[in-house]
Amino acid sequence: MLAFSQIAADQFLSWGWRVPFLLSIILLGIGLWIRLSILETPIFARLVAERRIERTPIVEVIKRQPKEIILSALARMAEQAPFYIFTAFVFAYGVGTLKVSRDFLLVAVLAASVLSFFTIPLSGHLSDRIGRRNMYMLGAVTTGVFGFIYFALLDSGSLALIFLAIFLAIFLAIFLAIFLAIFLAIFLAIFLAIFLALIPHDMMYGPQAAFIAESFTGRLRYSGASLGYQFASVIAGGPAPLIAAWLFAVYHSAYAIAGYILVCAILSLVAAALMKDYTGKDIAAEYA
Repeated sequence: MLAFSQIAADQFLSWGWRVPFLLSIILLGIGLWIRLSILETPIFARLVAERRIERTPIVEVIKRQPKEIILSALARMAEQAPFYIFTAFVFAYGVGTLKVSRDFLLVAVLAASVLSFFTIPLSGHLSDRIGRRNMYMLGAVTTGVFGFIYFALLDSGSLALIFLAIFLAIFLAIFLAIFLAIFLAIFLAIFLAIFLALIPHDMMYGPQAAFIAESFTGRLRYSGASLGYQFASVIAGGPAPLIAAWLFAVYHSAYAIAGYILVCAILSLVAAALMKDYTGKDIAAEYA
């Protein structure tokens, strides 16, 4: 996307933006190859051998574990909504309000994505040690607080806040690689805000797959986790940029959006607290 954004604006808007999406077909092929190369889990293989596969798993999981579906969706509020604000809405806000170039924002988001390549597995690893629920709730709390820091950094260009941003980066060094002093000082706070934005998200996304999947019994696990996961995309991920744009239009302050992120974080915190943590426990047994 960054490479194709270099073409003329009218050409990019008419056809250039489509090319990266067409090229993603290659990624789909790679993903399909990886999926077909992965063996089924021992639990599912045993269920197949014992002929205990549900004929209508979606109906059964809705009947037997509706609470887990709803909690799984709500637990993703703090992960889904801020993610699309940090990676999609930021372009409209950065270009339209802050008058920052689109390419600069693209570089910052790409840098954050590279950082996520390390922080997501790190968060998953930490969840094996301290528990999925504990790690997830820590990520939700961090997300709720970081929304205000994020927009404060975006809206600033002052040396004082740049210093604070650098100090914050050092304080959070366990999650960060050394990545400062690349851009002009006026852009540093904005870049740092975007660069750090996905770390709270990754703290939840790392343990999320196991945390949600383990909430459902083996014979309903795939369907239950899929329903909860995708329902969150409807109530959180999809409308998040639209809600953010509406809040800014009404209140003329980015802190209204930070408040929305905080609400999502509180919902996820409560939902995660109500979910059972099966870290280190036997998930082969029936519990539905």
